[in-house]
Amino acid sequence: MKKRILVIAAVLTGLALFGAVAQDASSENQAPVAQTAQVAENTAEAAPAEAAKDSSAIKYIAAGLAVGLACIAGGMAVGKIGAAAMGAMSENAELSGKALPFVGLAEGICLWGFLVALLIIIL
Repeated sequence: MKKRILVIAAVLTGLALFGAVAQDASSENQAPVAQTAQVAENTAEAAPAEAAKDSSAIKYIAAGLAVGLACIAGGMAVGKIGAAAMGAMSENAELSGKALPFVGLAEGICLWGFLVALLIIIL
């Protein structure tokens, strides 16, 4: 089980890095060729632009990790809570109203991960 989680986390991280590299490569291809005189003037201005590109790539990686890890944790929680709730309801049907809200709370973990990722990208 732990090996599966590590593989999923590695795949999500790889996809996030691939997306960041692809975005950086596409922005480099669209940049116009500068003349030699303008290169010297733009050198001081290029440093903040490069830092902004790096920070945007990190934002996408952080957002991907937030959603990925939250969904993995939410899925594990729903699996365990759902199995326990179904076992309890099979023995006593009156427990269905008390057990199902806990499954909803576990699903809320995924929503919080999505909201955190959204805030990371927007801000």
